[in-house]
Amino acid sequence: MLKNGLLLALFAMLCTALVAGVNQFTYDKIKQQEAQELLRVLHQIVPDNIHDNNLIEHCILIHNQEALGTDEPLPAYIASMAGTPVAIALETVAPDGYNGDIKIIIAIDTENQVLGVRTLSHNETPGLGDKIELRKSDWVTSFNGLSLQADNGKPWAVKKDGGDFDQFTGATITPRAYVNAVHKAISFFKAEQQNLLSRPANCEVDYD
Repeated sequence: MLKNGLLLALFAMLCTALVAGVNQFTYDKIKQQEAQELLRVLHQIVPDNIHDNNLIEHCILIHNQEALGTDEPLPAYIASMAGTPVAIALETVAPDGYNGDIKIIIAIDTENQVLGVRTLSHNETPGLGDKIELRKSDWVTSFNGLSLQADNGKPWAVKKDGGDFDQFTGATITPRAYVNAVHKAISFFKAEQQNLLSRPANCEVDYD
C-alpha cells in the first residue's frame, strides 16, 4: 500500500508539473492571439479614416463598477486625429447575462454616437444567446449610429420592454442585459467625456 501510495503521489506530481509546463509554454502565445483579436476588433469598430494614432498605445484604465458592470478596472482605447481625441473604444461588462458575465467593447465618438459594438467573451447558450456574436448574427450592428436621446431612454430596451431592440426567440435575458450594459457605458462616457479623453495612457497591452 505504501508503495502504491508513493507511485500515485509521484504520478500526481508529474502530471501537475506537466500541466504547469504546458501552461507556461502556451501563455505567451495565448496572450499574443488575444492581442491580435483585440486589434482586429478595434479596426472593425473604429474606422481607420477617423484617426491617425495607434489605439493600443493610447490605452487608459477605467474603474467604475456601476457604469461598467465590474469592480475590476477595464481598458479603453482613445482614437485621435492630429492629436485631437475623436472617439473612444471602451470595454464594459453585462454582469446579468443568462449564464454570467458578457464582456463587450463599444466605440463612441465625441458626439456620443455609437460607432460599433462587439462581444469579446460570453457564456450564453449556443443557438440562443450566442446571437450577440457577429459571426452568428448581425444583431450587434443595430447599435451603430445610435446616441442617447431625451425620451426617457425608450430606445434603450428590447421590444418586450417597450424599446426598439429585437430580442432573441427564447432568449430575452441576454439581449436585455446587453442593451442595458451598452446604455450605461454610453451614459458614463457622455458624463465623463472630457475627463476620459484628457487622460494620459496608463495601461500596457502586449501586442507584439
